[in-house]
This record gives sequence, structure tokens and C-alpha cells, in this order.
Amino acid sequence: MSDIGIVIVNYNTRDRLRDCLRSLDASRGVTCDVFVVDNDSPDGSAAMVRAGFPRVHLIASRLNGGYSYANNLALRAILVLAPAPPFTLLLNPDTVVPPDALAQMLAFFAAHPDAGIVGPKLVMADGTLDRACRRSFPSPELSIYHVLGLDDRFPKSERFARYEMTFCDEDKMIEVDSVVGAFMLLRTETLRQAGLLDEIYFMYGEDLDLALRIKKRGWKVYYNPAVRVLHYKREASRHSERAQYEFWRAGYIFYKKHYADKTAFPLRVLITLGLAWKGGMKLAREMMRPLPPSPNAAELR
Repeated sequence: MSDIGIVIVNYNTRDRLRDCLRSLDASRGVTCDVFVVDNDSPDGSAAMVRAGFPRVHLIASRLNGGYSYANNLALRAILVLAPAPPFTLLLNPDTVVPPDALAQMLAFFAAHPDAGIVGPKLVMADGTLDRACRRSFPSPELSIYHVLGLDDRFPKSERFARYEMTFCDEDKMIEVDSVVGAFMLLRTETLRQAGLLDEIYFMYGEDLDLALRIKKRGWKVYYNPAVRVLHYKREASRHSERAQYEFWRAGYIFYKKHYADKTAFPLRVLITLGLAWKGGMKLAREMMRPLPPSPNAAELR
């Protein structure tokens, strides 16, 4: 039995993926089963994995069903291993993991038996913090602040900046609502309790949704800045029209699933208008229809 089952979803990031896999090969003090789900990349990513990393489990997906869908292909494979690894890591291909990082994260779990999810301090290439690596859930109140840009305008405000927690010391270990799916280490047991990623999310939001379901089962989520991981975040792609639509669509889905029924009508109208304004006409039209059922609803808890 390995210590960690690692899931990496890749599309067209061959060179970054190679660096990521090399960093995992250099890990000390842990054993890992690595699964790479390649979404039919035209850049030769799958061939690179086959040739250079024969111990990696490659899943070549011909369907681009989204980030949750691709991760779940590997998560199902991990859960049926006999025995399954006690920990599961969701990892982006544009990360570089230091040799002792995984062992240090497992030591953190050993010292915190209430931890269901732990994330490290993610640092981007320019040395700044990836602010998504420690977050609060986007409640109706925080969603309004984010839509209005108040969190960016007042980054040290405990009221306005709670979503990305920019008022907190980035080098202090704290309990949070969620870490980011770029590096999300979980007890595998939590996946059996809370289910897999919800495939209604195409891109963004699925990590928040999973963290919420895991926290509802009594587990805690921690940000552990003693471990630092490099994250080459592709900011240009995140600001594309498609990415912006998916970001705000994910926010709408999360709100509808977890908050809409508990939100007063005037506030519900305000949030809906704000999301439609930020997400554009395509999202506005989608919001006029009932939220469709999750494609993998039977796997969610």
C-alpha cells in the first residue's frame, strides 16, 4: 500500500507536467501512486508520460468533461485499490513539489487527527502568495463584497477580505474553510464519506464544494505554510472569456446549491443580478433555467 494516491489532470502542459512528475519522483519519506489524466492533449503529453514515467498510471481521456470529471476518473481508480492509500492528493501539473513536502504534510496530519484536508503555502513564480490557497466559503455576504471589488480595495479588512483571507499572516498556520485544488491533500476516508467531486462544475468551484461537504462531516481544513510549493499559475488563461464565464458560473452553482434557499429574497435578487452582470449574457441566460442535476449525483453525499 502506498501512502498517497496523487491525481494530476493535464491538458497541453507537457513541459510543466514533466517538471511536476520529476519533483514527485524526488520525494523523500513517502510512497505514492501517481495517476495522470490527460484530456487528449495535442502537445504529446501522454507520449511523454509513457516514455519517461512508466510507473505513472496514465488515463487517456477522449472526453473533455471538465476538471471534476477528469479528476473523478482517477479518484475512482484510487478508491478501488486494495488497499487504497490513506491519503489522496489533488495536484495541478504546473506545480513543483519539494522533496520533503509530502512527508511534512503527512506529519501534519499525524499531529492533527481532526484534519480532513490540508493545503500548503502555494507560491507563484514571482514569489507572491497564490491567494487561492486559503479561503473562506463564498457566502452571500462575501460574494457581494467580491462582486463589488471591496475585498481588493480593503485587503486588510476582516469583514471585506474574508474570502481570500488577505488580512491574515500568510506564514501562520490557520484553520480555513477551503484550500485550492491545485494542491489539496485529503484523508481518503473523507472521499468515502463526502463523495467525489461534483461534475456539475466544469472548471472552478469544485474544490470549495468538496471542502464544504467534508467539513459538514466534522472534519477540519488547515492551511499549513510550513510547507511551500511552487505554482506556475497561468494568469493569462484565467482571464480569458471562457475562464471568466466558468468562474462566475461556478460561483452561481455554489450559491444555488448551498445558500439560495437560506437567503432572503431581496438579497437573493441582488446576488443573482451581480453574478449575471459579472458572468455576461451567456450566464444570465443559464441562470433563467433551473439548475440541472449533477451528472454524478449518485456519488455525492
